[in-house]
Amino acid sequence: MSVFDLLDLLLGVALFLFGMHCMGEALRESAGNRLHYVLETLTSKSWRGFLFGAAVTAVIQSSSATTVMVVGFVNSGVMSLSQAVGVIIGANVGTSVTSWITALSGIRGGESVGSLMSWFKPSAFTPILAVLGIVFYMFSRRGKRRNLGLILLGFSVLMVGMDTMSEAVSVLEDHEGFRSVLLWFENPILGVLAGMILTAIVQSSSASIGILQSFAATGAIRFANAVPIIMGQNIGTCVTALLASAPAGINAKRASWIHLSFNVIGTVLGLTAFLIIRALGLFSFWEEPIDMWDIAATHTVFNLATALILFPFCSSLERLACLVIRDRKQGDTDRNSSK
Repeated sequence: MSVFDLLDLLLGVALFLFGMHCMGEALRESAGNRLHYVLETLTSKSWRGFLFGAAVTAVIQSSSATTVMVVGFVNSGVMSLSQAVGVIIGANVGTSVTSWITALSGIRGGESVGSLMSWFKPSAFTPILAVLGIVFYMFSRRGKRRNLGLILLGFSVLMVGMDTMSEAVSVLEDHEGFRSVLLWFENPILGVLAGMILTAIVQSSSASIGILQSFAATGAIRFANAVPIIMGQNIGTCVTALLASAPAGINAKRASWIHLSFNVIGTVLGLTAFLIIRALGLFSFWEEPIDMWDIAATHTVFNLATALILFPFCSSLERLACLVIRDRKQGDTDRNSSK
């Protein structure tokens, strides 16, 4: 990774944060009754929010993008923290679709399906949103349309920042030393750490799953290696939401914390079950090679199981976030305002 790649990475971070700020400010200005009503209807119940989050993520193939939008909505007051919990859980399930699409590339005709779905990725429609945004912002006299243009521009800049960060570290994907790090960790806990670090670096669980699938196509990785890595990848994808919430308000930080705690708890439960099942010798395929379809299935089963187990505890996840990230004390607020 050269110094220019590092500079591109810093540029991506700057664009990402600026886009997040612009989108949040514009949402706060234009959060009228209609937008409140639409989101209230779609996320009024936790299960509705779950379906909404899963559907959006399945279409745009990015749980990071969905979670970042949720953080922006919560920060602007358009969405409440309790509404965000179901959407975040649904986003974790919806991201499994990408692994199945990636697996299709390994069979004949997969390319056509993949190219069709690629039109629904944020990188495909971001230019259209950017053009619409600049038209609304520059040529509209009405405040609502100008705010809509700023929302579209902010989202576009945010997506460009994400792409810039991913491209800056994409040189590592083809680096044999970087790829082979996935196989160094026979210890499941270290495997979780490897998946977490890999995903945090490439800023996308979909991308890291794709790397793992491409490496599995060689037949060199076993089930016992892959399962902990997949679990760790779910934690690593939380970095994007944490980054988005850094300059935001308390509730936005709580939303990103819910995303992190959900995946950490799910990984702890999944890893415990994995160690028990393997110790009891209940299945004999742990030492067999894993292929692209097996990775997609494992990713989906793990995300669905985690969602089913933790979904009844949506309110508990919200309370946990409020306990960890407390409201600012009056004294702290006064001191901050005086600076």
